Amino acid sequence: MTPTGPCNAPDVVDVVALGESMVTFLPSRPGRLADVPSFERGIGGAESNVACGLAAAGHAVRWVSRVGADGFGAHLVEAISSYGVDVASVRRDPARPTGVYFRTAGDRATDAHEVAYYRAGSAASAMSVKNVDLGAVRAGRVLHLSGITAALSGDCLDLLRELTAPREGRPLVSFDVNHRPGLWQDADGPRVLLELARGADIVFVGEDEAEEAWGVTGGPETIREVLPEPFVVVVKRGARGATVFTRPAADSRAAGAAPDPKRDGTPSAPGRATRPRPAPARGAAQPTPIFVPAPQVDVVAAVGAGDAFAAGFLSAGLRGLPVKDRIRHAHLWAAATLTTPGDLAPPPTRAHADRLAALDDTAWGRLRLGPGWTQTAGRADEEVRIP
Repeated sequence: MTPTGPCNAPDVVDVVALGESMVTFLPSRPGRLADVPSFERGIGGAESNVACGLAAAGHAVRWVSRVGADGFGAHLVEAISSYGVDVASVRRDPARPTGVYFRTAGDRATDAHEVAYYRAGSAASAMSVKNVDLGAVRAGRVLHLSGITAALSGDCLDLLRELTAPREGRPLVSFDVNHRPGLWQDADGPRVLLELARGADIVFVGEDEAEEAWGVTGGPETIREVLPEPFVVVVKRGARGATVFTRPAADSRAAGAAPDPKRDGTPSAPGRATRPRPAPARGAAQPTPIFVPAPQVDVVAAVGAGDAFAAGFLSAGLRGLPVKDRIRHAHLWAAATLTTPGDLAPPPTRAHADRLAALDDTAWGRLRLGPGWTQTAGRADEEVRIP
């Protein structure tokens, strides 16, 4: 892609992802951080993970952020660019460092898992409405954001509020709640995340984080009740699967977003929101939510799986696939990351994922994926393993 100059209109891409990426250090062996003698350098960041996955799958993607004018910042830009991501709008900050973090090899959900972040005062935390190229950010069919950015600083929160505000020509906004209690300096985090999610078009939220952040219990339907505005709400339910709620096509047209060609009520990616979207009238008929179970996965590490899930869903949406197929692709992309040790894994090839997503319900229910499965593009009986 051609770098954007100060007088040039930015190229329009499929997806723009805005947020902090950090250099991540993965341990050379299991154990406490105090006992690990060496680490392998990688990259990690919710939004850049989504950008890299989508670019690796052939989509045109731009990452917008700030990094320090240091070696770690140079590594991030070069590594993310190597996936095919446009990094021309990433700014170098001479006064602030690039964020880094260290983690243990264990699963984040266990008590033994440790993460040590060194991101306070990072270059990305200085992102603001004034120093980010808003033209480049808005020049995408989809703009992907997450709640992590909102927690980094007051300027970052103002930026996300600006980007999720209704306006003429706004891209379709994808928002991953990504509730991280440790990042918030006050108790306003849950309220802010709810505000931002309600301003988005597509929302990804875990059933567990909805309970932790908003006290929502009672299942996916209750989560949809507190998020009535978005066209699409994807409720992630861990190893069980995911439930997706959509708005009627008529609501999509009223908001200026083109209805999905499959007529499933989901706006297609090129749609642009032009004015505030009213919540559906109480008692109005809504499309039936769709639940798709996740395949069985031999998990190596869970970090980054949520980002891969979002990328898979968006990729399938950009291709105009029906909702059920979008969820299956999301599960498959998540499985690619779950079966590798790092935060970021190449997604399955499009042909491989399409073949698995097309399995009948019985075969899908028998699907089990282990390390290396994305390199197995052979017969269906090689891909479907019965425990």
